[in-house]
Amino acid sequence: MTFEGIARSGRAALGRVLLDAGVMAADWAPTFAAVDRAAFLPELMWPFDTRAQGAVAIDKAEDPNAWYAAADSDVPIVTQWDDGEHTGSAPGRMSTSSSSMPSVVYGLLRDLAVDEGMAVLDVGTGTGETAGALAHRCGGRKVTTVEVDPAVSRHARQRLVAAGLRPEVVVGDGAKGCAGGAPYDRVLATVGVREIPGAWIEQVRPGGVIVAPWGTHYTHADAVAGLVVRGDGTASGRFTGPVEFMKLRGQRLSLPPHHAYVPDEGEGGADTSTTGIPEGEFTTPPYAALPFALGLRVRHCVQVVAAPHDGARSVWLYGLTDRSWACVVFREGEAEARVWQAGERRLWDEAEAAYGWWVGHGRPDHTRFGLTVGPGPAGQRVWLDDPADSWSP
Repeated sequence: MTFEGIARSGRAALGRVLLDAGVMAADWAPTFAAVDRAAFLPELMWPFDTRAQGAVAIDKAEDPNAWYAAADSDVPIVTQWDDGEHTGSAPGRMSTSSSSMPSVVYGLLRDLAVDEGMAVLDVGTGTGETAGALAHRCGGRKVTTVEVDPAVSRHARQRLVAAGLRPEVVVGDGAKGCAGGAPYDRVLATVGVREIPGAWIEQVRPGGVIVAPWGTHYTHADAVAGLVVRGDGTASGRFTGPVEFMKLRGQRLSLPPHHAYVPDEGEGGADTSTTGIPEGEFTTPPYAALPFALGLRVRHCVQVVAAPHDGARSVWLYGLTDRSWACVVFREGEAEARVWQAGERRLWDEAEAAYGWWVGHGRPDHTRFGLTVGPGPAGQRVWLDDPADSWSP
């Protein structure tokens, strides 16, 4: 398909890029042409700037050319900070609603394998663009979209109506799904989750599909889970690739402050040792497989990588069920790094063992892992290659 009918050259070029890269399936091209991302964005927004390596404000009234250029770029755009309490143009403390990269949106839609007439639950309305794309593809009243933030939902509804798209727009906790529209053929989450809610499985017919960004608290590294719902109330499937999403509000992590773990800012009786694992393994580029894999093997733990300082970089590990901690300090030019760890667990030992496991299995990427969910005490189980050989993350 060509995009000559699209007025803005930047948006037409983006469509061609998504098609050529295989990110957008060809049958989604008419929806891309009909559902304009720019129609769902606020006048003041904060696209990610690769030069600044952060979000930078753009006001449509002040610089419409830059605003449209950002809207037509394959970058994430923050549309809300601090759950709506933020004011002004400077970035807030925490981004809490956004417009995802078009390549991510259409990759999720490809994985969803949705078609006309299917009933779809869209969790995390955000700007409304994804709900609009689903409504265009499936038919308006076949799509239900749920958003926890009333103001975000209201603005999305207004933009959807203006675009002539009529999904059912609901304010509510996305973790509870929306029983009124069930049973669904598909559930698509555009928020990251640490647990697949049981309500999603219950509200999907057997054979239906759930597509959701899933990960552990170890890092922000998520992967897209494509789960098929079974008649016994379970759901299982492989991960299709790496993503990073804002988390479902009810599943956000609240990590105690550093001094709650290391009150004296010193060794504090910690065990010391050294490691030969290179620094580069713990300062990976975005979407690398190792942080995701470590999170699957080192339970109830958070990794924090500090900025380099005076030729050294610290990597901290914090336990989530107790106050165990570990710190590894890598120094330029030194073959070994020094390790400190204290508490009930030896978190660095666990991470080092997990790293060895990952290397020993051929450094698997996200697509070799899978997830099986519930019901009952089985909870969530992850696996590498074989669902029969699973463990609790």
